[in-house]
Amino acid sequence: MDGLERSEATGKEADSVARMGFLEWAFGLEGEVTPAKAKAALDSAEAQGPESDAACAFVVFLRQATRPVSGGLRRGRRRALH
Repeated sequence: MDGLERSEATGKEADSVARMGFLEWAFGLEGEVTPAKAKAALDSAEAQGPESDAACAFVVFLRQATRPVSGGLRRGRRRALH
């Protein structure tokens, strides 16, 4: 998070920097990345009150990662295909 706070990137560049930071965070975790791990990172002191655009975007990525990925609904799919 310190590196993201030092970043002067803005706009799309800040999003790219944040995405790289998020991937670095995710691949650096022990085991599987879960919504609970993202929530714990989001609740950490470092994630509170981000100032740079890149750090703010990183926090958005963490928030998105706290939502479980649904498997999708299959209801009605068969009718649509047949």
